[in-house]
Amino acid sequence: MATVRRTMPFAIYVVLFAALALQGDLTGFMVCNLLVQLAVFVVGACLPAHRTGFMSYVDVAWPWGLALIGVQVLAFGGLASPAAVATAAIYLLMGIRMGAWALRFMVFKRLPGELPRYQYQRRRWERDGFRNEKVSLQVEIMVQCGANIAVLAVPAALATVRPAGLDAVSVVAIALWAVFWVFESVADLQKARFADRTRRDGARRTCDVGLWRYSRHPNYFGQWMQWNSLILLSLPVLIDRRPHHHIVFGLLTALALAWISWTTYHMLVHYTGAVPAEYFSRRRRPDYIRYQRVTNRFFPGPRRTTDQ
Repeated sequence: MATVRRTMPFAIYVVLFAALALQGDLTGFMVCNLLVQLAVFVVGACLPAHRTGFMSYVDVAWPWGLALIGVQVLAFGGLASPAAVATAAIYLLMGIRMGAWALRFMVFKRLPGELPRYQYQRRRWERDGFRNEKVSLQVEIMVQCGANIAVLAVPAALATVRPAGLDAVSVVAIALWAVFWVFESVADLQKARFADRTRRDGARRTCDVGLWRYSRHPNYFGQWMQWNSLILLSLPVLIDRRPHHHIVFGLLTALALAWISWTTYHMLVHYTGAVPAEYFSRRRRPDYIRYQRVTNRFFPGPRRTTDQ
């Protein structure tokens, strides 16, 4: 069963990639992105992981892969469509922001050890009976590579064939993305300031100020909503293409867009996000268990007034 779970993402990637690559006007983008992502992940993650035994280098490859998706949107789609340019900018901003942090922390400052979320991943491998760590490292890295190839690139592929003009749905989607970009940025800034203050005080406390009073991971929620905004931005072109393409291709493309929301939620909550982070937070900060009891994990909401 564990082996099936491990291989299932690759089967989904193959189906979704084929569904888009077989649509003639998307073939060039999909094939180019396939080659670009393989190059980025092999050089940026697979080889360093093989040499050092650290999976954390995938945090360099993944965001820079997103940034390069944005570059490809501009190369294939041009500048005629404002919505396409906005899509490219979104990928560039998301990728460069996360990629710059990863380069600074893991390359220029030299990664001191495996990031906690990937230490937690090793516990999963042990639980599932995967004993060959070198193979597991490469498989897990390629799961994230496959996401950039076949799932997370779908809005970008559709953006390359957008007609000129900016419809109302696209305006709303771009505005929503900007709101949640700011939301995530504010959450990160609040936590950084809190960490600096507690470090000066010599204390180890859980951040529960600002947005962190209403969600234990508001930055993850903001990032998830940015992906949902990208899905919304893609809907007009998906609808416009419906009469001109086989219904199976249309359904699979729609499924790929829906899969973005599911897979980013799963990643940010269960895979490399909230669950691994909280496993270590409970052990490092005595007040974290109470914080869990009174604060929503992912979706922001009112704090509970009781520990029950």
